[in-house]
Amino acid sequence: MDEDRSFPKRPWDTCREVPVIEDEQTPWKMIKLLKIITLCVVALIVFGLAVCSKTSFLLLITLSNEGTKTLPAEQKPVALLCIGCALIASSVLLLQKSLWMACYKSSKLPAKKTVALVLFFEFLVAMGVAILTIVAMPHLDIVTNVTILNGVAVLSALLQVITQCSAKERNRFLLPSIIALVLILLGYALFLYLYITKHPTDIKMIIWVGLAVGASFLVSFNWWEGYLRLISVNSSSVLLRELCRDTRKCQNMLNILTSLLRIAVTACVLGAYVPLAKMDWNIVTSIPSRETKIIAIIIGVQLISSALCHWFSLVACKMHALRRCFILPLYLASLAVMVLFVVPVIVYYQDYRTSLNGTAVNFTSYCSQVVDGRNPSLNGSVFPQLVLDVTHTLCFLDMSKIADIGLLTGSAVSWWLGLVLATLHLWYLSLYRIQRTQDLFMRRLYEGGFLEQSLLLNTRFDIQTTAKRKKFTPLDPVKVFLCATMWHETYDEMMKILISIFRLDKYRPKKEGETSDVNFEAHIYFDDAFRDVPGSQGRHVNKYAEMLVEIIREVYGIFINIDKGLFEKQQQIPDQKIMTTPYGGRLVVTMPHGNSITVHFKDKELIRNKKRWSQVMYLYYLLGWKVSTKCFKRWGKGGGKGESELYKEFEKEKHNTYILALDGDTDFQPAAVMLLIDRLKMYPRVGAACGRIHPTGSGPMVWYQKFEYAVSHWLQKTAEHVFGCVLCSPGCFSLFRAAALMDDNVMKRYTIKSSKAQHYIQYDQGEDRWLCTLLLKQGWRVEYNAASDAYTNAPEEFKEFYNQRRRWVPSTIANIVDLLGSATLISKRNPSMSRSYMVYQLFNLASSILTPSSVILMIAGSLTVLLDIQSNGALIMALIPPAIFLGISFKIKPDTQILIAAIMSTVYAFLMMIAAIVILCTIVKDQTILTPSSLFIITLASFYVVTALMHPQEIGLVWFGLLYILCIPSSYLLLSIYSMVNMNNVSWGTRETAPAAGAATQAARAPKTTAQKAKTTFTRFFSRGQCCRKLCWRGSAEELIVSRDIQTIEATEPDAQPQNTIVEDVRRMPEEERSSGQQEPAFTCPNQSWVTQLQSLSNDVRLREDTLDEDEEQFFRELTAKYLKPLSVSKTEQKNMANKLKEFRNKVTMCVLAKRFDDAVFESTFTLQLLSSPFFIQVPKVDINLHYTGEYITIEPIGFMFLLTFIFLVLIQFLAMLYHRICTLIHYVAFLDTESMSEKQKEQQALKQVQDNESDDGEDLVFSRVLNSHGDGTLV
Repeated sequence: MDEDRSFPKRPWDTCREVPVIEDEQTPWKMIKLLKIITLCVVALIVFGLAVCSKTSFLLLITLSNEGTKTLPAEQKPVALLCIGCALIASSVLLLQKSLWMACYKSSKLPAKKTVALVLFFEFLVAMGVAILTIVAMPHLDIVTNVTILNGVAVLSALLQVITQCSAKERNRFLLPSIIALVLILLGYALFLYLYITKHPTDIKMIIWVGLAVGASFLVSFNWWEGYLRLISVNSSSVLLRELCRDTRKCQNMLNILTSLLRIAVTACVLGAYVPLAKMDWNIVTSIPSRETKIIAIIIGVQLISSALCHWFSLVACKMHALRRCFILPLYLASLAVMVLFVVPVIVYYQDYRTSLNGTAVNFTSYCSQVVDGRNPSLNGSVFPQLVLDVTHTLCFLDMSKIADIGLLTGSAVSWWLGLVLATLHLWYLSLYRIQRTQDLFMRRLYEGGFLEQSLLLNTRFDIQTTAKRKKFTPLDPVKVFLCATMWHETYDEMMKILISIFRLDKYRPKKEGETSDVNFEAHIYFDDAFRDVPGSQGRHVNKYAEMLVEIIREVYGIFINIDKGLFEKQQQIPDQKIMTTPYGGRLVVTMPHGNSITVHFKDKELIRNKKRWSQVMYLYYLLGWKVSTKCFKRWGKGGGKGESELYKEFEKEKHNTYILALDGDTDFQPAAVMLLIDRLKMYPRVGAACGRIHPTGSGPMVWYQKFEYAVSHWLQKTAEHVFGCVLCSPGCFSLFRAAALMDDNVMKRYTIKSSKAQHYIQYDQGEDRWLCTLLLKQGWRVEYNAASDAYTNAPEEFKEFYNQRRRWVPSTIANIVDLLGSATLISKRNPSMSRSYMVYQLFNLASSILTPSSVILMIAGSLTVLLDIQSNGALIMALIPPAIFLGISFKIKPDTQILIAAIMSTVYAFLMMIAAIVILCTIVKDQTILTPSSLFIITLASFYVVTALMHPQEIGLVWFGLLYILCIPSSYLLLSIYSMVNMNNVSWGTRETAPAAGAATQAARAPKTTAQKAKTTFTRFFSRGQCCRKLCWRGSAEELIVSRDIQTIEATEPDAQPQNTIVEDVRRMPEEERSSGQQEPAFTCPNQSWVTQLQSLSNDVRLREDTLDEDEEQFFRELTAKYLKPLSVSKTEQKNMANKLKEFRNKVTMCVLAKRFDDAVFESTFTLQLLSSPFFIQVPKVDINLHYTGEYITIEPIGFMFLLTFIFLVLIQFLAMLYHRICTLIHYVAFLDTESMSEKQKEQQALKQVQDNESDDGEDLVFSRVLNSHGDGTLV
């Protein structure tokens, strides 16, 4: 039997229709090119900034030397002060950041012994840095100054040796660390020998040399903390472990104390060494302009380049380019600086010798005659003077003696090689995809005086044993539950999400006995999946559920033979499980690569219906049953584990369990899921993360939504992510952490039934936004990842679009008001939600409420330009149409409101188009763009164009911005009115179809008027045209879609019961059902249950009936009884709730919006326009060449205020977008370096195994390989 199933059942039907499986949306070639360019640019930037930082710092030290002449002797203290500024700059930045974190985030106080120890080491380091750079180095030569900074790795090398010796296993970097220590000490020995033997009687020089060596040892204490942590791991000392734990948890407060100490110590050294008391402070301002520019440029370059180099170094590490963009550029920076200083000295010396025409001259005479005997010119070039100053530091040597050159070169090479060997472990350092800064670097502080040494030595040190060479300890494996909710999705929509799930199964296969970093399990929750069928013992699934099962079979057949040739043995779909459950039914499918997909068919007579209750169902099933119950069972069995240990395992499992919320039409790639998982893996306080949602479809409504979605993600979501938290993680594609969902006041509160009018709006109309509100209140962070793309269908019809936004607008406002009402509590509990961010959200809310007023003012301005009338008349004309629409909307049906809104939207679009043309003509006619309207349009267009350029993959959406501008009155004025007036209508509004066939038949029998017959004929004509356009399902699906359209035509009364109505589903009376079925013979249906119905759909897949586990069945019964019991609402309760919703609607609409805001704004604007000219702003009019024309432009203050407010908001969001784009690029480059290559290798290995397992027959092997190219294009 198995052998028969390996060949096609229908050899005559081998042609396939393969849907799009590859990622055709992402331009991978462009992205790979961008990755290469980015890595090269970052490497060059790190190298260049490191060179600039060190060169400028050494120039300051050279200028402070006693014998240099670029600065006069009385002005050299200024150079020393600049050196001190360079030393404390990083401490000032760290202090500011730590104070901000202490004010807006939680900071713990360290123990006294921890403070004492940390401050002691910081005092030694600060003293050493100040003495080395301010006191000692100005008296040394330039070669020594360049390389002696590499000697600060001496204690790090020693601690590496101690740390590795304390480990129990042999490690691979013990010998390099020992050699590094020896080389650094050798460099110090050569340095001491050179300077002491050169001038044995010079006591001052001996003091400077001794201070340099001693201060270098003190500086090397800077990186003790990281090594102490490793030593404490292998030590039995409790004190060391407590000390390391305390420094890690209280790092922010320790940073504040150490920054203040460093600033104070540096100031004390400057005060003790530099004669500040005798110094005339007027000399700072009396320095000639030439010297002022030299000092200002050098210190400016030093401060800016040091800070930027530190930041770009972090970027390089987070991009997983540690070797190419971090280690190698910093190694080469010291050599490049040496070349920059030494080569000009040699060149100038050789030029001088050449100019003497063969006269013998040595380096000593060159120094005495040219270097020290020069008279610096105030008007000459600065570069030759700086070269001669650098040469002066080398004049104590006799360059004609090889011994001097050898000793100097030997010490420099020893120090540099010692640093390289001491940081050799960095080449083998294992990094996660997006590494946190505190996990990569031991300290947040960088040293401006020796930048590259501080960055290299500050990087984490890991003990790598020879037995575990290059092994990387990955993060804990995570479990991801994909949860999709379905109701009335079409064939194409179901196909998209199922292909995405099967694609993910291929991307991360599940293999027995192997542990993967990510495990997947898919669940589809199908609402209202059952129907009654006359003549059947049990209920049947509806046509949509049948369609889903057929699509699963079709997609399974595609993926199981995706790599097979035509004449290879074809794999058949294995048997799958089907079972009856307390809530309806379940289909369990094991996908080709081992992961499972479970379809839960919900019967609304057995379990509560609607989307939010499906979410409650899978939250309690996946998290409550599969996670919590498993841990409690383990605790009940005992097994030798204590309660605390089991609690830690439970918390760990909650943190490593995620739920990916999906809609029934979401299309995504595996990479998008992995990018979201990265955020939750690396940042434990992130409770949810959403991706970039792209609307799909065709037509003007979809074009408008594409630009609207783009702008909201480009600017609004990025600003929320950067400044605080994302307020809404959409349910179509968002990843949630189980620990966040299972937190107090989240999952439990999410089960609340709507009992008040505002509950229906906040809880049921925007369930995803309400869930995020609960997470934010509990202190969890919600993030946005722009690199994670997902595609979902958008409304293509005007009516469907308005009904969708009718749900979204009130729920958005309700949740934001809820957050603002708890602003104080949230600011204390959530470290990412500061008070300033809450003020920003309040500003956004006020702007959105005032948007209709702004649109009316904009329309009035357009009428003023278009009709050449006064402002007050134009304002009245602009106000009348929306006022009439608002008034009649309370009396007419929603469909009629949408029809009127569509007509008004068309008129407004033409008005906007004409007004735009008139404004452009006015600009050309007046030869000026410096008018409020022109500046607003140009500024806004510039923001959007630059933003689109920052998103090259979506730059084509800019053209849809023209349609977006034309639709502003419709989307911001008419849609606001429609949403407010219909706030009491809490139905779902989309994907609604006709009722059952019986209801349609009854409606058809009802007598119709002439107008109704005409309307039915008219609707049938257009619906048939729509049917021709929507034939998308092969086979029986075409009949189902056509029958659905016919039902929509005929079933005019009664209306279909929509989702999320205020009237919950009321069970049908059995008497009514039996009365229609009494004439039918009993049990005449071919399929007596839904199980046999699905089993008879196709012979390609066999559904084997199974039973549910008793414990799980009991769980669902208890869950249904407690939270998901179907609700029966009486007509009286329905009527009362409807009245409450109307009262709430009237209160919100009339009182809050109409009376408090719009009336006040309109009255103030109208009054100001009727008054005299002093209330207007007059601005001189200039032409394109910025020449005054003698005329003035009159600006209305209220309208101008609105324009400035809008521009201010866009500017803030634009700056946030720039920062977020950089972070997205870092993450994406890291993903390409770590994920794509490994998956590509896996696929190549899989293809090789497939080829190895092919037929042993030579001719068959060749023939099959030729035909195997048929499926190569579908590999993911």
